[in-house]
Amino acid sequence: MTSAPPTEARRTDGPAHPAEQPAGLAGRGSAWSGLRALAGHLRPQRGRMLAGVALGLLGSVLGLAQPLAAKHVMDIIGHGQPTVGPVVVLSTLVVAGGLLAGLGHYVLDRSAESVVCTVRRRLTHLLPRLRVPVIEHTEPGDLIARVTSDTVLLRRTAPQAVSAAVTGTLITVATVVMMGLLDAVLLGVTLTVIAFVGLVVTVVTPHIGRATRHTQEAVGRMGAGLERTLGALRTVKAAGAEQHETAALHRAAEHARRTGVRAAAWEAVSATLSAVVLQICFLVVLGVGGARVTSGSIGVSTLVAFLLYLFALTPRIGQLVEGVGQLQIGAAAAVRIRGAETLEIEALGGGEAEGGAAGFEGEGFEGAEGAQGRGDEAAAAPERPPGSHEGRRHPATVAFQQVRFAYRPGLPAVHRHVSFAVPAGGVTAIVGPSGAGKTTVFALIERFYEPDAGRVLLDGRDIRRWPLAELRAAIGYVEQDPTVLAGTLRDNLTLGAADATDEQIAHVLRLARLDTVTGCLPHGLDTQVGHRGSRLSGGERQRVAIARALLRRPRLLLLDEATSQLDAANEAALRETVTDTARRTTVLVVAHRLSTVTTADRILVMEAGRVRARGTHAELMAQDSLYAELASTQLIAVRRCRGPSAPVPEG
Repeated sequence: MTSAPPTEARRTDGPAHPAEQPAGLAGRGSAWSGLRALAGHLRPQRGRMLAGVALGLLGSVLGLAQPLAAKHVMDIIGHGQPTVGPVVVLSTLVVAGGLLAGLGHYVLDRSAESVVCTVRRRLTHLLPRLRVPVIEHTEPGDLIARVTSDTVLLRRTAPQAVSAAVTGTLITVATVVMMGLLDAVLLGVTLTVIAFVGLVVTVVTPHIGRATRHTQEAVGRMGAGLERTLGALRTVKAAGAEQHETAALHRAAEHARRTGVRAAAWEAVSATLSAVVLQICFLVVLGVGGARVTSGSIGVSTLVAFLLYLFALTPRIGQLVEGVGQLQIGAAAAVRIRGAETLEIEALGGGEAEGGAAGFEGEGFEGAEGAQGRGDEAAAAPERPPGSHEGRRHPATVAFQQVRFAYRPGLPAVHRHVSFAVPAGGVTAIVGPSGAGKTTVFALIERFYEPDAGRVLLDGRDIRRWPLAELRAAIGYVEQDPTVLAGTLRDNLTLGAADATDEQIAHVLRLARLDTVTGCLPHGLDTQVGHRGSRLSGGERQRVAIARALLRRPRLLLLDEATSQLDAANEAALRETVTDTARRTTVLVVAHRLSTVTTADRILVMEAGRVRARGTHAELMAQDSLYAELASTQLIAVRRCRGPSAPVPEG
C-alpha cells in the first residue's frame, strides 16, 4: 500500500502563543475545498479505486445489454424460433454482471479500509507531536472524534460515493443513448425528469454537507464533554456533581441529535423528491408509450425494452443523487480531518538554525536582579555537540539569559528578564511564592514553550539548536502531579527506555522505594495500574514517575515537588537517592518543603517572574527577607503538624 504524502502539518520551533485558536480545528471551508481535501485522502488508493470502479462499470455495461437481450428473446418468441441460445446469453449477462459488480464493490471496500488506515496512522503520528500550547487550547475529545467517527464517515462514504458518481454518470449517459436509439419521444420525457432531478441535487446537496459537518462537530463536543467527565471522575463524584455532568452530556447528545436529524431531513428531501419524480416519469412513459404502441409507432418489444432501461435508469439516478450527497458527507469529514492534520507540531528531528541567539553573544549571565555570580563557570564550559559520547557521560549545565515569557499575548509576563546559571552536578532548589514562575522554568527547559525573548542554554548551547529528541533524551522530568498511563507497571517504567534491562529496572525500583510495592502486586511488574494509575496511591504514582525518570539515566533531572505525596520515611529515603544521583546528574528541583531546601547545594529564590536572590540556605536566611519568611512559615507548619513536643529541623 502506498502511503499518502504527509500533509502540511505546520512544524515550528519559534515562539508561538497558545492564545491563537488553531485555525484548522474550525473545520470549515467551501464545498470545493472539502472536495479537494477528500481527493487528497483518496489519491494514494486511486489505482485500487479505479480498478474497483472499472469492475463495477463493466458489470453495469453487461447490465445495459440485458434489456436488448430480453428484447431479442421476445422477438424470437414472437417468430416461433428456438430460444435456448438467447436465453443462455441473457442468463450469462445477468450472472456475469452481478459477479463483476460484487467484485468491484469488494475492491472499493478494501481500498476504503486502506484510506482510513492511512488517515488514522497519519493522525496518530501527528497528535502526540502537537505543541503543548496547541493541545492546551483544543478539546481532546474532539481530536479523538476526528480519528474515530470522522474516519468512519470517510470509509463509509468516500470510495462508494466516487464509484456512484463515476459509474452512475457513465451508465446514465449510456442508458440515455440506448433509450434514444429505441424511441426519441419517450427519451424526451425521460430527459425532462432527469433535468428536474439535477436541479433538486444542486439545491439540496450543499445543505447536506453543512448539516453533516455540524453533526460531526456536535459529536466532537460530546466526546470532549465525556472525556472531561471521565478524566476527573473522582472529583465529580466527590462534589456530588454526577447529575450536573450528566445533564451537560445529555444536552450535548441532544444537540448532536438535532443536527443529525437536520442532516437526515435534507437527505430525505433529496431522496424523496428524486423517487417521486422518477415514479411520475415511469407513469408518463408508460402512458405515452402505450399510446405509441396503439398507434403503431413502436412495437411492444420496443416499449418493454425502453421500460427495462427506465427501470435500470431509475436506481442509477438515485445512485447519482445519493453519491453526490455522500461526497458532501465525505468532504465534510475530510475538512475536519485536514483541520487536525494542519495543527502545529514539534519537529523532533531538529531545531532552529540560530533561534534568536543574536544580541546575546558574550553577554554575561547577570540580569537586572544583581546576580552574585554563582555558577557562572557554566558560561565558560566548552560547548559539546549534541549526542556526543562525552556530552552524554557528564552532568549538564543549565543557564537562562534574560528570558522573558508570557503564556499568551495580553497576559502578564510569567518571566521578566530571568537570568541564572546552574553548574554541572549537584542539587539546585528553586523556591518562591505561588505564581513566581518556578514550574515555568522546567517547561521552558523541556521546550514545551518557547521564550518570547532571551535564551535557555543547555551545556552552553541554545536549546533551540538541539534536536528535540536529543534534548529530551538528556532530561528526566517528574511533574508535581505525575501521570501514570493505563497499562502495566512495566510499561510505565520503561516509557522512553524500552531497552532497559531487568537489572536496571530492579535497581531503580530500589532507588524509588518501589520494590516493596511490586512485591505485593499480584503480577509484579506486569500488573495493570488502571486508567491514569487509578490502582496506585498518589505516593506510588510519584515514585513510579521518579523511577521512570531515573531509568532514562538523564544528564539533567527536573523534579517539580516530586515527593509532595510521600510519607516522611519514603521522602527521607528518596532525598538520599536524589543526593546520590546528583553526583552524576544535575538535579534541579522546585521545592516547597524546607527539608528539601536545606540539603540543596544552591538555592534560587524567585518572585514575580524574577530571580530575586541565590545562595545556600544559611546565606539566604541571613540576607534575604522573603526566603527567611518562607522558611519560617514552613517551620511553623512543621511544628503544627508534628505537635509541640516534636523536634524541629534546624535552620
